[in-house]
Amino acid sequence: MKDHYKNKDFSLLYAFGRPFAPFYSFAMGMRAALYRKEVFSVHRLDVPVVSVGNLTMGGTGKTPMVIYLARLLSEKYKVAVISRGYGGRARKKVNVISNGRSILLEPPLAADEASLVARSLKNVSVLTGSRRADVGRYAVDQLGADLVVLDDAFQHMALHRDVNIVLFKASTFLGNNRVFPGGDMREPLSALNRADAFVVTCVDEQNCKQVDAYKAALNKKFPDIPVFLGKYRPLCFVKPDGKEIDLDQDIVFFGFCGLAHPDSFKQTLADQGFRLAGFKAFKDHQHYSRRKINSLVKKAVAAGGNALITTEKDFVKMKIMTGGFPVLALKMEVRMREDFDQFILDKISSAN
Repeated sequence: MKDHYKNKDFSLLYAFGRPFAPFYSFAMGMRAALYRKEVFSVHRLDVPVVSVGNLTMGGTGKTPMVIYLARLLSEKYKVAVISRGYGGRARKKVNVISNGRSILLEPPLAADEASLVARSLKNVSVLTGSRRADVGRYAVDQLGADLVVLDDAFQHMALHRDVNIVLFKASTFLGNNRVFPGGDMREPLSALNRADAFVVTCVDEQNCKQVDAYKAALNKKFPDIPVFLGKYRPLCFVKPDGKEIDLDQDIVFFGFCGLAHPDSFKQTLADQGFRLAGFKAFKDHQHYSRRKINSLVKKAVAAGGNALITTEKDFVKMKIMTGGFPVLALKMEVRMREDFDQFILDKISSAN
């Protein structure tokens, strides 16, 4: 599988940016120190806060993990999920995507990840905004949330969190092990000392030995921080009307997606044995017009495909349909062991 840092454009950027990486790394380390010493303001909510984030740029499965955690915690708490809302056009101080009962904003106003979370969860409010402390207070004061889950917030230190979870993708881990602009890492490796738990995602039979090596490296460098392993498995297909149907191996698909690591979705389709006539990768957070969808249909027909298939994240932005040509989303589920669930519940309980 091609990691995104091996992409020609990224390789060129990182080659030119490598001399500047130490300066960026120093600046990010100083920023973290100023937050730690509370020279920069750290806001606190009156409810437990769980953060999901990563050290590297690009996708590590944060949104599926946020959905998993929100579903787990909603059995005991009234949960609000908060993100910055990158890619969404709503620009208010607080944007309520869902109030836990109804979806109030759809793409393109709602960011694609936030929209996916809202569609996936019942009785969980979903909000976006650039100042997550303000959004969190709104969720608590106006929507009655008694627990907040932050999406993509490891570097957002202005809001105190009680549980800090950092994800690594099994196929990429730390990328090229250099800090931006010389590599994939948003901060130096020492930033991981802020974490309460590590999760390596997308673990499967093919990469388990490599994952064992990653886990051993993390255990050696950060012996007090537990490492958990997460698996994703396909559940079903989803139709445009929201109806879920069983997985069908006989369909000839033309796949497409707009992700940070589009090859990962293509590989998932191959791993599941789906017949793939072709595949089109778009940039992350791609917006889909009728013209673009029609172009995909033409490509699919020319390649011998009889249905389009994409991710749930892309699917939520596709209000424009395809003139009767079938389009499906592959619904995936995070699988974690019970020890991870218990760890999270215990950490939250101790924070109260």
